[in-house]
Amino acid sequence: MTETEDQLSQLRLELRRGVVVLAVLSQMDTARYGYSLIQRLSEQGLDIEEGTLYPLLRRLEKQGLLESEWEVGEARPRKYYRISAAGRDVLTILRAEWAATVELMNRILRGDNHA
Repeated sequence: MTETEDQLSQLRLELRRGVVVLAVLSQMDTARYGYSLIQRLSEQGLDIEEGTLYPLLRRLEKQGLLESEWEVGEARPRKYYRISAAGRDVLTILRAEWAATVELMNRILRGDNHA
């Protein structure tokens, strides 16, 4: 990998960090376990590694944005996550913030000099 490719890879990671939280919260109306969430997001074009997703799910649960329960009826237990009421409120705010940010960045990237 060239130095430029390495720099681009790092910059892409920085751009994705905040987006991943929004993407995860947006998919949690239905209870999901980690691997099924990875598959769902991948089908939509957003690849997330397990090492990124599982700590994020635990952090969002600790913050009260997700709720979880263990399903032990299958061959191996799975922890299912679902968005909480607080998480729905935060998701609504983050969606609005995202839309405003995209609009702002589109103006900036087009070179528009007015708001």
